[in-house]
Amino acid sequence: MAISLADAGFGTASGTDRAPVTPRFSMQAGTVMFDGDHIGQELYLGVDSARRLGPVQPTYALSITTDGDVWVGAGAKWTSSAVLPGPLFFETSLMPGLYARGGGPDLGSVLEFRSAIGVGYTFDTDATLTVSYDHRSNGDIAHINPGLEVLSLRVAVPF
Repeated sequence: MAISLADAGFGTASGTDRAPVTPRFSMQAGTVMFDGDHIGQELYLGVDSARRLGPVQPTYALSITTDGDVWVGAGAKWTSSAVLPGPLFFETSLMPGLYARGGGPDLGSVLEFRSAIGVGYTFDTDATLTVSYDHRSNGDIAHINPGLEVLSLRVAVPF
């Protein structure tokens, strides 16, 4: 089965997509991994915008780990229900953000990019449940760039 970019949610040939998006507030809990080791837990709060910019939805987030590390960022999320069947969806996001180190690892920079992929389920109420994996790093803008991963479960409710 072949899926075109337009079928997958990337809009028309002009690169725009007028389909409405659902604004949501989300909370996710995850396990933090560094250098292959589990080092703690993370609580993540997010807001998905009520508007669309072409094929993406603006998204904003704040996270804090059990080590006291804080990250805050804003970026874009792409979601498609055309890739998976039924109420399932696939999403990916990229958010640059600011990192304040508490007792966690040195990630090399205050500027840290958070990229994520996830698979979720949309309920009849438009609430979603998503399993997500993200990677955070500074993209080699600093000499130190070990990266950090989080495997999480997110609940998002429309507002």
